[in-house]
Amino acid sequence: MNFEMWVRALKAARAGTGVSQEGLASLVKWSPSLIAAIETGRRRPTMEFAVAADEALGTGGLLAEMLKTADREHGPSWFAAWRGYEQQATRLRAFEACLVPGLLQTERYARAVISAGGLNSPALVDELVEVRMERQRLFHRDEPPQCIFLMDEAGLRRPIGGPAVLDEQLGRLLEMAELSFLRVHVIPLEVGEHVGLGGGFVLAELPDGERALYLENAARGHVMDDPEMNSLLERKWDSLLGEALSTGASLDLIRKLKVTT
Repeated sequence: MNFEMWVRALKAARAGTGVSQEGLASLVKWSPSLIAAIETGRRRPTMEFAVAADEALGTGGLLAEMLKTADREHGPSWFAAWRGYEQQATRLRAFEACLVPGLLQTERYARAVISAGGLNSPALVDELVEVRMERQRLFHRDEPPQCIFLMDEAGLRRPIGGPAVLDEQLGRLLEMAELSFLRVHVIPLEVGEHVGLGGGFVLAELPDGERALYLENAARGHVMDDPEMNSLLERKWDSLLGEALSTGASLDLIRKLKVTT
């Protein structure tokens, strides 16, 4: 199933209940322009929107189920489960050793990362960049998750996409760090070896008190809920955070690395 079918289902549900785009926007508390963008295919629907539309239009969860099916067919299947955890999380702690975490990436930076080496087709690159940008909507929730992003200075110096793209990315980090629910920490190069050099990971805390883990390797990511692995990554996180600069010192370092103001 593709997203065109999902849009047709949304329009049919609206027509069946006599609700206009403006009326739906009022019911789900999203802007009319965003509803129009979704219905014309310029924006992909999110699960949050699908659930709200189901409730507003009395479709019994149909739109959410259809979107789950479309998501499984759209983008890496192994990432679908993590997207669900990420969107529900009340707290996220993410570490990256060689680049900026995906949730903080600009579109140009993300495109450079995803298109590196020419391993993905242009169409797939577009798709994956779109997914990455859409994930960042969680920062605009009424109650966004508390977030701590920890990264290595080496990743902030790597000119991914070229100097201009990197400079824009560093500016984005400074902007995001101003959000009250988000903190950024940097492990300086002078630290040398540390326990995170093996790869990035994310720790998510969910509303029911459960936790989920996301690990990355060279081929794909893995979603896990193994208590032993959770304990190991908690210890790694504590060790890495202990090596990192304070928030203020981290932002000072990012400002020094940024070329333009």
